[in-house]
This record gives sequence, C-alpha cells and structure tokens, in this order.
Amino acid sequence: MFQKVIFFVIILFYSQSILSQKIFSTEYESQADISVYVVDYESQADLKVYKVNYSSQAGKNDGSWFFVEYSSQADKKIYFVDYESQADLKIFFVDYQSHAGWKKKDKMHLVY
Repeated sequence: MFQKVIFFVIILFYSQSILSQKIFSTEYESQADISVYVVDYESQADLKVYKVNYSSQAGKNDGSWFFVEYSSQADKKIYFVDYESQADLKIFFVDYQSHAGWKKKDKMHLVY
C-alpha cells in the first residue's frame, strides 16, 4: 500500500512539471499569473524561450513553451506587458530549441 502511495506522489509531481510549460496569453493583466516582457537582446533575458509546435514537446520548465488556445488548457497564464519595468519575467525568443533555457534561475519559480 505504501509503495502505491509513493508511486502516485512521484507520478503527480512528474506530471505537474510536464504541464508547467503549457502557456496561455491573456488579454488582460488581471487574468494572468505572471507578466512577461519580450526583450530585444538575449543578454537582457531571464529566460530564453523556444515556441514548440506540439504540446508533447513542451519542456520541464526549460524554456520550451507550447501556447494553448484556451486558458483552461494552460498551467500558466501570462500577460505581455509594454514596458520592462512592469514585468515579472523577461524573455527572449530563440530560433532553436537547444538554445532555450534559464539565464537567471532565481525566477524559475514563476513558471512552476
């Protein structure tokens, strides 16, 4: 019995980490979990993001994001702000999935 409980807990945590990269972009800041600003240069970013084409490609908080169509499908809802000073997280979109990842790991908790 105890082993089944441990197995369930492990599966639960594993599935949560997979889901954490399904993102929905909201229309209003009040609907979002975090506010995001897209910087012009990679060196300014907290996180380098690669947009994947399929939800199965979404990473484990590694910058591989899948944008979902409905907020109910997302684990995190974000709002893109106009000014860097308004953002909780600064991101830079990269062209290759291998380039995605955290530059400033102190902000990782925002996307979990």
